[in-house]
Amino acid sequence: MDVETIRKDFPILNKKINGYPLIYFDNTATTQKPRQVIQAISDFYEKYNANIHRGVHRLSQEASEIYEQAHEKTAKFINSDWREVIFTKNTTESINLVAHSLDFNKGDEIVISIMEHHSNMVPWQELVKEKGIVLKIVDVKEDGSLDMEDLKSKIGKKTKLVSITHVSNVLGAVNPVKEICKLAHENQAYCLIDGAQSAPHIKVDMKRIGCDFFAFSAHKMLGPTGMGVLYGTKQALSEMGPFLTGGDMIKKVTSKEASWNDLPWKFEAGTPNIAGAAGFSAALDYLTSIGMEKIDKYERDLAKYAIERIKDAHIYGPDDRAGIISFNLKKIHAHDVAYFLDKKGIAVRSGNHCAQPLMTKMGILGTVRASFYVYNTKKEIDFMIENLDEIRRNL
Repeated sequence: MDVETIRKDFPILNKKINGYPLIYFDNTATTQKPRQVIQAISDFYEKYNANIHRGVHRLSQEASEIYEQAHEKTAKFINSDWREVIFTKNTTESINLVAHSLDFNKGDEIVISIMEHHSNMVPWQELVKEKGIVLKIVDVKEDGSLDMEDLKSKIGKKTKLVSITHVSNVLGAVNPVKEICKLAHENQAYCLIDGAQSAPHIKVDMKRIGCDFFAFSAHKMLGPTGMGVLYGTKQALSEMGPFLTGGDMIKKVTSKEASWNDLPWKFEAGTPNIAGAAGFSAALDYLTSIGMEKIDKYERDLAKYAIERIKDAHIYGPDDRAGIISFNLKKIHAHDVAYFLDKKGIAVRSGNHCAQPLMTKMGILGTVRASFYVYNTKKEIDFMIENLDEIRRNL
């Protein structure tokens, strides 16, 4: 990977913080955008802006084509049918769509893990109150990897859904999702995979994973905010009613009732984020041109390099990890570390990372998190390490 050439595509990397060049290590939260994505969004508003599926005029037809091509590109990126690709606002909405559209009944069991992001925990907690479902939570091992024996013990004949993250946004653990989906299906349960931290970094293949649902966000993979994806198999989606109702998701409406549109439009009510879809298409093109296998290897190498260099710190998570490092310097609060790194232009995340139950399990309030992407370098990591050493000496 020619990282120096890649870096030239990201205008924000020219920004200085307190006189220091920006070093952006908060990629788990959101990634920066290349010129190609920014230009695609600008081009849509300057050349093609119109509503989709609404008119026979040229602009509406061009906008519709851009939007539909984005579905096709997404489907190709994850190896699925475009009719199985639903655009949402983000991963959170994608998971909520499943929570509100699947037919859950009192006593149905949902299995999640303690390492889940709040987006894959709170919707199911609400179903406990609303519908009387039973929520079972799988533990993690001492090294931060998922306890597969505990998972097996919690999946049974009453399990309606298993909903597990592919990659932990705190621990960097990469879960064996193919095996998890197989276990769910052996018990006639659906399987939902939270791919917010996997789709941007590793090659994901819906046919290989074998899940019923897969949720992820464009903004974590060089695309714009306000764009999310829910993949669902045709069978699973056909068994669900719409999450939202209104314009464009209907086939026929009378004064008394309505019938629903074909997939995927059945789940895309109202005017969507068309410009966001144009930007997401450009982001998918950009990632594909680099190659997801190369991206995965590069980020893992960066994480390994950083772990080897960080001294006198507690690092959380298994050895086999994605490009995410959560750590604490001894006796120094995570927010203090992030504050002083920011003084030198280094952006890291600190706190509970929307994973409070996991933090409680680990007996801590939060961590410092450095997460890497295609435009980061070992030189940037070296500068962070130098400043961590300085923070340790001063505090």
